[in-house]
Amino acid sequence: MNKKVLLVSIVLVSMSFMLSCTTAQKDKVPPLIPMKDFFRNPTKTAFQLSPNGEYLAFLQPWKNRLNVHVQKIGEDKITRITDAVNRDIAGFAWANNERVVYVQDKAGDENFKLYAVNIDGSNPKVLTPFEKVRVMIIDDLEDNPDEMIIQLNKRDPRVFDAYRININTGEMTMIAQNPGNITQWITDWDGNIRLAITTDGVNTSLLYREDKTKPFKTVLTTSFKETLQPLFFTFDNNKVIYAASNLGRDKTAIIKFDVPNAKEVEVIYEHPEVDVYTLLKSKKRKVITGVMYNTDKRHYQFFDDQRKQLQEELEKRLPGYEVLVTSMNRNEDKVLVRTYSDKTRGAYYFYDLKTKDFKKLVDISPWLKEEYMADMKPIQFKSRDGLTIHGYLTLPKGVEPKNLPVVVNPHGGPWYRDSWRFNPEVQFLANRGYAVLQVNFRGSTGYGRNFWEISFKQWGKKMQDDITDGVKWLIKQGIADPKRVAIYGGSYGGYATLAGLAFTPDLYACGVDYVGVSNLFTFLNTIPPYWKPYLEMFHEMVGDPKKDSLLLAEASPVLHADRIKAPLFIAQGANDPRVNKAESDQMVEALKKRGVEVEYMVKDNEGHGFRNEENRFDFYAAMEKFLAKYIGGRVAPSDSSK
Repeated sequence: MNKKVLLVSIVLVSMSFMLSCTTAQKDKVPPLIPMKDFFRNPTKTAFQLSPNGEYLAFLQPWKNRLNVHVQKIGEDKITRITDAVNRDIAGFAWANNERVVYVQDKAGDENFKLYAVNIDGSNPKVLTPFEKVRVMIIDDLEDNPDEMIIQLNKRDPRVFDAYRININTGEMTMIAQNPGNITQWITDWDGNIRLAITTDGVNTSLLYREDKTKPFKTVLTTSFKETLQPLFFTFDNNKVIYAASNLGRDKTAIIKFDVPNAKEVEVIYEHPEVDVYTLLKSKKRKVITGVMYNTDKRHYQFFDDQRKQLQEELEKRLPGYEVLVTSMNRNEDKVLVRTYSDKTRGAYYFYDLKTKDFKKLVDISPWLKEEYMADMKPIQFKSRDGLTIHGYLTLPKGVEPKNLPVVVNPHGGPWYRDSWRFNPEVQFLANRGYAVLQVNFRGSTGYGRNFWEISFKQWGKKMQDDITDGVKWLIKQGIADPKRVAIYGGSYGGYATLAGLAFTPDLYACGVDYVGVSNLFTFLNTIPPYWKPYLEMFHEMVGDPKKDSLLLAEASPVLHADRIKAPLFIAQGANDPRVNKAESDQMVEALKKRGVEVEYMVKDNEGHGFRNEENRFDFYAAMEKFLAKYIGGRVAPSDSSK
């Protein structure tokens, strides 16, 4: 970038923040909203239409746990069909018009079992009653009301075999045995497994067969850095698929791919700035209808007039909100719609395209008032080595954005990204008077292959530098009080918290580590068994404990605990299968050996993050007090969180 362009960029950024200042001064400081209002379970959520469009299924709290409920459209009666009391239902789906399947684990161990129940609550059945086994659905077989295809690591905890299962009886038959390297099974429109993805750790292969009677053949092998992710077969169900691919390009595009000949035959859509992964379709009309992608916000490009007109009509009916079509019946004439913004979880609506009946079903969290929420604004800055880094800045409402206490909130993953949406953590912190900075540091997904690859073996190094540079950018803007900057994150964000305190000890006034990695050696040695096929890939992306031992030692915060001087609060689930409890135990022990007291919260009935409502309340109440103590934000009286 030349000096003139850089000067213009700086002026524009400064002007935008001056405008923010003016707006902020006009707004009133919102009241202190009870912490529990941000983190309590929603009224109702996760609505899905039955295949015939006559019923709704959704999650609704019962005894403080999210359970599946069913309601006939047009009637008031609601039937609860699950009775989870120890843990929320993790997810559900319609198996047919009369039966719903759902998954649930035990105390956060992520060994999900599959259950089924009729819509009147009768004939409940544990379909996969196996201990220490994880289930995932491959294909719901919507044309087969009695069966679906699932995968289980029952035979070998490291790999998943494919089974056809009866959703009424639980009777199952293995239809594809994993030779030890298959990481994904993919069906065609008739429910036949015709594609598979394999890995040897660093190379990925696409396997294909013409039909279920033929053996699989390898048609393409690439480095794991190259993506060819099948989305679905073309509607003639022949030999061509739609896929998300970065073969021969930096940004992932939606393409048509001739599988037997391993040849790209058409580019459906690509974007110059970001990856595109999501292709929209009408199964009934057998057409692709558009793509969705994320830049600063979610955007669509439609190829189909009917789908485009529906989106335009919905946005006209619901102005000022992001509008998503979340579910359709098989006939595609009844639609579930969800709205959201940065200031609200939004609402669900039902729309009958034939009768034009349009009605609100529920506000998801009506107790959170939009006028009290803060703006989440896209930002960008330059890293020390010249990269453009994107992110989001949320400024507390009604406060001049000058010398504010700041919470830096790096995302987990790390191969993930922050997006523009309602984030209860961010709004909670903004309500307490903190500016919140979210940085899509190098390695964040969606910005192309190169931006991802330059994060390899950069944990605690250039990835952390991007976060540090974001903080320094915020200080230069005059927004951040350099003496009142905290860092808080979960999973990789927890690692980044520990790395920030250890490797830039003068930058942060305190930190909150939520299920974060502290020791890269022990982390890589305790991954779940079903991650083992990816271990060599992890070694290339994070570091090999043998070949890169010095690198991993340099990047492991627990081995540099002597450098940490800022107060630290750690929260951990005892049953976390991804980031073992030992990761947090090590850090607490290392600091206590130095006589440094660490606030440490362990929940015995949780895993990788706190799912149970009461545990979330405990965590965020403790975090609120911790941050207020060390960087001086607002704190609600304990009795206000009713």
